[in-house]
Amino acid sequence: MSKPWQAPAPAAPRAWGGVSALSFEQRLAELGIRLPGVPRPVAAYVPGVQAGNLVFTSGQIPFVDGRLAFQGKVGADLTVEQGKEAARACALNALAVVRDLAGSLDRVKRVVKLLVFVNSAPGFTEQPQVANGASELMLEIFGDAGRHARSAVGAGELPLNAAVEVELVVELHD
Repeated sequence: MSKPWQAPAPAAPRAWGGVSALSFEQRLAELGIRLPGVPRPVAAYVPGVQAGNLVFTSGQIPFVDGRLAFQGKVGADLTVEQGKEAARACALNALAVVRDLAGSLDRVKRVVKLLVFVNSAPGFTEQPQVANGASELMLEIFGDAGRHARSAVGAGELPLNAAVEVELVVELHD
């Protein structure tokens, strides 16, 4: 008997809400989402690495149009809603890395894991709600293949005073 959190890994393309099957790249277009270019690393690392059928992204911060769009502590400088927007921006950057390494998001078999760090004000405990900005994006784009394991962690500081940092692990089709 399967557990409610264990969804079978579907094959791409998938159908969304009765609409004919779309590729994940077509799904992006349907949602009006344009992935950014791959963000340049801010230190000595690469944006992502493919190991076998897995892609691991480095931590992505909320760069939008080449600038850091969300800075400060969530719960003091930023609201939970702004934190969610920052997590979504980070996830878009991570998907840009995946696309760059895989050649196309249509190679994604499933989203395996999200790790979300939230630059948290003292006493702030709503990291899971902030992380939903990234998680909900994965479900919007990938449907059942976007169901993933996740950690949402409060951090005292993040690079460049970013509000959120997101790492992504995806499995690719051969």
